[in-house]
Amino acid sequence: MQKLELSRTITCKPLTEWSSVATELLGTQTRIVQGERWQHRVIECGEGEPLILIHGIGGHAETYARNMHNLAAHGFHVYAVDALYHGFTDKQPYSDEHRWDLQVDALADLLTGLGLRWAHIEGESMGAMITFEFGMRYPHMCGKLILNTGFGLVNLKRTDFREQPGGGAALQELSVKSVVEPTFETVRKRMEWLVASPERMTDEMVDIRLRLYSFPDIYESMQRVYWIGRQWQLTPRWEEEELQKFRPEVLVFWTELNPGQGPDYGEYVAGLIPGAQFYNMADAAHWPQWEKPEEHDQVLIEFINGGDTGSRGPTA
Repeated sequence: MQKLELSRTITCKPLTEWSSVATELLGTQTRIVQGERWQHRVIECGEGEPLILIHGIGGHAETYARNMHNLAAHGFHVYAVDALYHGFTDKQPYSDEHRWDLQVDALADLLTGLGLRWAHIEGESMGAMITFEFGMRYPHMCGKLILNTGFGLVNLKRTDFREQPGGGAALQELSVKSVVEPTFETVRKRMEWLVASPERMTDEMVDIRLRLYSFPDIYESMQRVYWIGRQWQLTPRWEEEELQKFRPEVLVFWTELNPGQGPDYGEYVAGLIPGAQFYNMADAAHWPQWEKPEEHDQVLIEFINGGDTGSRGPTA
């Protein structure tokens, strides 16, 4: 495992200077992509190697509003997506037992619908779990992968990680309440969990999520996604030894203040994957792409470029 060191110091502008989500997304295109099996909503811009960005549980493509244009300016065709069961991407079929397999298959279906043989992929939280599973099952469709504050469902041998505030039951309680009682206050509390301090979450982003939850099909899907009325199912799917089979080049991207699982967890899991790199962002929680967009983007740019100037397609 190698720690990624940025080639230069990145100065992030004050978060108060960022414009609205709508303004940041000017110049991008939102469209529905028809795959062989599902319809997918994407926000896209740029030209060059494909880079897909996948949000966390309960989220949506606007998670990456502050990153689209900068990444596009560095030579990527960027696609922020609504994952299967989320936003305006299809909601069926749903299965607790096969949920992760279906979400991974839907990502492959999206690439097919976009006419892509492969793509670089960053997944955040749940998106990181989808991305990890995609790397295990579809390595031939993977460029470089970034696991942002999340990992696969792996049965880890080590358990003595330093627990940080906000994990486990605290997240579950906030998540359930934001769906069962979707008010501005309950959704804001859930979204404040994502950032290192409450003022980093904008009212506008809360309004976007609350508006999404007002659509009956999305609201119904969120109840399934969060296992409302049922036990959460995060059963390990892989053993540590199986990670030796992971073939795509991968960066485990963690944060200093990630709720629940801190940097020691992220660094440990990076050490399980052959050739993996690790980056730990200071002064950020679960949404580094939102809290420190410029640094987040530079991490992706330098990891993917890796000193190369040519195409960086699948290695498997």
